Amino acid sequence: VQLQASGGGLVQPGGSLRLSCAASGFNLNNYAIYWFRQVPGQEREEISCMTGGGGVTWYTDSVKGRFTISSGTAENTVYLQMNSLKPEDTAVYYCVADRYNRCMAVAPEGWTYDYWGQGTQVTVSS
Repeated sequence: VQLQASGGGLVQPGGSLRLSCAASGFNLNNYAIYWFRQVPGQEREEISCMTGGGGVTWYTDSVKGRFTISSGTAENTVYLQMNSLKPEDTAVYYCVADRYNRCMAVAPEGWTYDYWGQGTQVTVSS
């Protein structure tokens, strides 16, 4: 069972990146998928979520209108399309799968997500 995040890199402000989250060993359609990001020294931030099957999506205010979470072309893969990137989007991005197939803007204290990807670095800089 594995989640593999990829697609990070260096991009100029205003540019775009598409992150991928590929699952093996389980079916993403049965899981809520989250994207988190973390800057060293800061708390982890939940930025987007999609329920299994794509029925519900959620975004934190700072990325709303710029980022889009979706499932798509590759089997058992979820994407995060990031447009109009800003320097403050610089972080390590993680995809997470949870069998509680509901998007939670704030998880209950002590909540443990089922699977974490390894993280992919996104750097927005000129």
